[in-house]
Amino acid sequence: MYRYDSFDQKFVDERVVHYRAQTERYLAGELPEDEFLQLRLRNGLYIQRLAPMLRVAVPYGTLDSRQLRALAYIARHYDRGYGHLSTRQNVQFNWPELAEVPDILQDLAAVQMHAIQTSGSCIRNVTTDQFAGVAADESVDPRPYCELIRQWSTSHPEFDWLPRKFKIAVTGAGVDRAAVDVHDIGLVVYRTDDGEIRFDVKVGGGLGRTPVIGKTIRQGLPAHHLLTYLEAILRVYNRYGRRDNKYKARIKILVRAMTADGFRDKVDTEWANLEGSPSTLNDDDLARIEAHFQPPAYKSPPAGAEILGTQRLEEPAFDRWLKHNVAAHKHPGYAIVTLSTKLTGVPPGDVSDVQMDAVAGWADQYGFGEIRISHEQNFVLPDVRLEQLFELWRKAEAAQLGANNVGRIDDIICCPGGDYCSLANAKSIPIAEAIQRKFESFDYQYDLGVLDLNISGCMNACGHHHVGHIGILGVDKKGAEFYQISLGGHAGNGASLGQIIGPSFSREDVPETIETILRVFLDRRLENEPFLDCFRRVGMDPFKERVYANSD
Repeated sequence: MYRYDSFDQKFVDERVVHYRAQTERYLAGELPEDEFLQLRLRNGLYIQRLAPMLRVAVPYGTLDSRQLRALAYIARHYDRGYGHLSTRQNVQFNWPELAEVPDILQDLAAVQMHAIQTSGSCIRNVTTDQFAGVAADESVDPRPYCELIRQWSTSHPEFDWLPRKFKIAVTGAGVDRAAVDVHDIGLVVYRTDDGEIRFDVKVGGGLGRTPVIGKTIRQGLPAHHLLTYLEAILRVYNRYGRRDNKYKARIKILVRAMTADGFRDKVDTEWANLEGSPSTLNDDDLARIEAHFQPPAYKSPPAGAEILGTQRLEEPAFDRWLKHNVAAHKHPGYAIVTLSTKLTGVPPGDVSDVQMDAVAGWADQYGFGEIRISHEQNFVLPDVRLEQLFELWRKAEAAQLGANNVGRIDDIICCPGGDYCSLANAKSIPIAEAIQRKFESFDYQYDLGVLDLNISGCMNACGHHHVGHIGILGVDKKGAEFYQISLGGHAGNGASLGQIIGPSFSREDVPETIETILRVFLDRRLENEPFLDCFRRVGMDPFKERVYANSD
C-alpha cells in the first residue's frame, strides 16, 4: 500500500495546525459560523442531529494494522467506543467533541491518515474493489491508479470548489464490485492483448434525488492520459455545472442536459488543450506509484491445505462461512476473507474499538498487516493462508465478526438514518434490525441465494437503496415515518435502478412486506435462480399484486 513521503507528511501535519487555529478562532467567537462551515467540511466534520460527526478518509478502502489500531484508540478516547464503516469505504465517528477534533486529526496524521475532502463540494474519497490486487478475476490492479487520482485531486486548486460533491470509482476485475456505473466518473481498467493498460470512462452516474446510470464517453484511454482526461471532464463540469440549485448541480444533470455526445464533445475540446500538460503521466510516474503496490512475499502452498475438507465436514458453520465469506485469491494457497459487521441488534457497519484492535491483530497474524473496508460496510482481510482459515474463523466468531452472511438478506447496507443524521426523513437502523430478526429463523434464508437489501433514511441515498435488489427508502408523511420499497436494483455488471413497487409502508409493515416479496420470489423462481434474475424475468406485477392484495 502507499506510504507517505516527506512532502505528504508535512502537508498533512500543516493542515492539522491550520485547522486547530481555525477551530480555536471559531470557539473564541472570532470566526463566523458560515466561514467555519466550509473549513470544517473540508476537514471531514459535519454537525449531525445529536453531535458532530467526523469522517476519516480511507483511500480506496485500504489501511494497515497500525492505522486501524489508531482508529480504535480514537473510538475509545474521543468517541463512545465504536466507529462506523461507510459505503464509501471510510470510517466515521459520531460523537467527537468539536474542540477535540484537531487532536483527533493530529493522531491521524501520526499514522499517515487524515479527513481531508471527505465532505464538501470537492472530489471525495476515490473508491475501488475491496478485493483489488488479490482477486482471482482481476485483469489489472486498480489501486495504483486510485492513488494517482488521489494525489492529483487532493487540494487541487481548480477543483476545490466544484458545483457539488464529486465521486470517482475504479474497477479492474471481471465482476464490478466498485459500482462504477453509479459514480460521477466510473473507470474500468484493463489490459489489451498486447499488454497495454487502457481505461473505459463512464460519466454522469449517481444515486440521490435523481438516480442515473453513467454513460460511456471514451473507450481505450491510454494510462498516460488518465489524469488529463479526468481534468478535462472536471473543467467542463466546473464551467457548465449549475450552481444556482444544489439539487441540479451534480454532473449527471449536466450530462443529461448536454446529452452524452454533447458532453463528450466539450470534454474532447478541453482535452486537446491539455496535450503535453504536467498532468500527462510518463513511465516514471507510473512506475513510482506501482512500486507501492507490489505483491507481498507469498509462501508456496502447504502440502496440508486439504485439511479444510475435514474441517468443513466437522463444522457445518465453518463450511457455511467458507461458502459465503471467503473468496478466491489470485495466489495459490491464499484466500480473501470478509468479516461481517452485520450482527443482529448492532447497526450495520458499526464496529467497536475492541473489534478494530482484534482485526488489526489478525491482519498481522494471518496476513501482511493490511485491511480493507468494503462498500457493504464489512472488513476484509486480503491475504489469509488456507490452513489458517479455521483458526481465524474461530476468533472471528468469538469477536462477533464471524457471521456467515455475506451476500445474504441480513448482510444489509444501511445508512445511520434518523438516529444520527440531520438530513434523514426516517430511521434506518431499526428497520434493518427488524428485518434481520424477522428472517433469523426463516426456513429458506440460505435458499434465497445472493440478495442485496439496502436501506436509506432519505433521498441522499447513503444506503444505496436505488441499487439494492430490494431497496428501502425512508420518507416523511406529515411528520410520520414511512418507507418506500423498490425492486430490481443492481450495482455491479449490467447495473440497474430499482423500480418503486407502489405506495409506501409504515415501519411496522415493512418486515411483513419484505416476507411477502420473498415468498413471491420463491414461488416464481426457476431452479436456483437468483432474486435479481427472477425479477427481471417476471417483472414487477406478481410482486405488486401480492403485496397490495389486502389493501383497500
